[in-house]
Amino acid sequence: MPSWRDLRRFLEGDGWTLYRETDHLYYRKVLGDGTILRTKVSKASGEIHGHLREEIRRRQLRVSQEYFNRKL
Repeated sequence: MPSWRDLRRFLEGDGWTLYRETDHLYYRKVLGDGTILRTKVSKASGEIHGHLREEIRRRQLRVSQEYFNRKL
C-alpha cells in the first residue's frame, strides 16, 4: 500500500509542480490539452488507505494503477 511519501515521489517523477506548501503540499500538472490537474498531499509518512488512495489515483492523478506503480 503506497504511503504519502510514495505519492510525493510519484508526483515529482511524473512532472508535477509543487505550487503551495502549508500543512499540506499542493501539486499541479498541466496536460497537453490545457487541462490542469491538482492534488493535495499530506506531509505525513504513513500509508494512504484503500478508498482514499483509489480516489486520488483515479480522480486527481488520472492514471492507471500500472502507470502509478511503474513511476514509483
